[in-house]
Amino acid sequence: MNPASEGATAARAAAGMPPASAGFSDLRDEVEIANLPLSGALPEWLTGSLVRVAPAQWDVGGRTLNHWFDGFAMLHRFQISAGAVSYANRFLQTESYRAARDSGKIEFSEFASDPCRSMFKRVQAMFSPKLSDNTNVNLTRLGERYIAMTETPIAVQFDARTLDTAGVAYQAPGQLSTAHPHGRRSDGAMLNYAAKLGPRNQYRFFVLEPGAREPRTVASLPVKEPAYMHSFGLTERFYVLGEFPFTVNPFKLATSGRPYIENYSWHADRPTRFQLVDRDSGELVRVFETGACFAFHHVNAYEIGDKVIVDLCVFEDAGIITELYLGRLRSGGAVTALPHLERFELDMATGAVARERITDASIDLPRINYTRNNERPYRHVWGAGFDGSSGWFDEIVAIDVEQRTAARWGEPGCYPGEPVFVAAPDARAENEGVLLSVVFDAGRGSSFMLALDAQTLGEVARAEVPHHIPFGFHGQFARTRSDH
Repeated sequence: MNPASEGATAARAAAGMPPASAGFSDLRDEVEIANLPLSGALPEWLTGSLVRVAPAQWDVGGRTLNHWFDGFAMLHRFQISAGAVSYANRFLQTESYRAARDSGKIEFSEFASDPCRSMFKRVQAMFSPKLSDNTNVNLTRLGERYIAMTETPIAVQFDARTLDTAGVAYQAPGQLSTAHPHGRRSDGAMLNYAAKLGPRNQYRFFVLEPGAREPRTVASLPVKEPAYMHSFGLTERFYVLGEFPFTVNPFKLATSGRPYIENYSWHADRPTRFQLVDRDSGELVRVFETGACFAFHHVNAYEIGDKVIVDLCVFEDAGIITELYLGRLRSGGAVTALPHLERFELDMATGAVARERITDASIDLPRINYTRNNERPYRHVWGAGFDGSSGWFDEIVAIDVEQRTAARWGEPGCYPGEPVFVAAPDARAENEGVLLSVVFDAGRGSSFMLALDAQTLGEVARAEVPHHIPFGFHGQFARTRSDH
């Protein structure tokens, strides 16, 4: 912990402000609540469901999973209709979750946790690895299907109305993938990335048609040591692969006996690389290099003339992963590695890279008006940020990338998650609509769904849940049929 963050945490404790650490405690109960207490008034046009997926259980038998990213996935649905809000939650009935529930032990390898195995079992696992289907990171809609995803290749389908698990949706063409696909504008197909490990390691882009079960690889790039990539960018012509110098030797990954992420190494002396792959031909068009940095999330990418613009939520290095170990977070450890919105301008004519920070506001878990602006120039991005005092996400941030300004919403002792943008019907402005976020109120020990005006960050309404919802990652808003 750096001295500034340590001092801020001590000041909060002295002032009697509750810590964020309770947001990492287990939620075991599955409930349905017909009407949540609501303050304020939701827009009449806002009809549909905010569905989020998040880790909800880390304690199994006498053992605790190691990392925030390891927790077993739970779905949370806020159904909005006629100005009222209902709530339901369900664990995803994945093989990983059921095995742990039934045996009382961790049975599958997760992001930073491995089962306790004998040497014989470890050797067996090298040749027939049990890939986790604990899809706790993100979800998407593909045609009529709702799909939850993580960084393993296995995606899980569920019923958005009942939250019942419906089995494996697809398996990506590799051992690693992302939970941040893009939608193809022409037909709604899913575009995503996978890493294939073996004698010839490859980065692969694949497409999954709305009604398909088997993905189709559309581009492959050779790689010696794959980089950790949580997302990728997309322009109207290119896949944008951001390779950060946080890499893994695949042989080490298979033989070390260590959890997945602990096999990766940070290389400060290596560059960050952007590889542009033609979406039509699958051919590598150009590679750009810049200084070492790290990011989980691409914000947006687009083209202007000979320039390709790539916006990321950037960390100085990959140390943020270490800061998110569960024992540290539960004991009140502060996050000191703060992300910022940075722009990388790739010059196709010269091969040069220009890099700049958009504002000094800290932001991650970013959202834009995807329907209107993904792959295209944009102005507004929303996300969760740090005001520097609590050591966790404690504000919602709205950044105007043209004006280079930031607006904020926050309340003492409240910790918001990702703000999901929902555009108003017939909206003229890019940012006309509402933001929906799940906020943990540490003072009350419970959470609420918050609705903000996306243009002003003024509060529109909040719906109170009687229990806490553990800190999670991503979700989507699905309009009801009558609004399509």
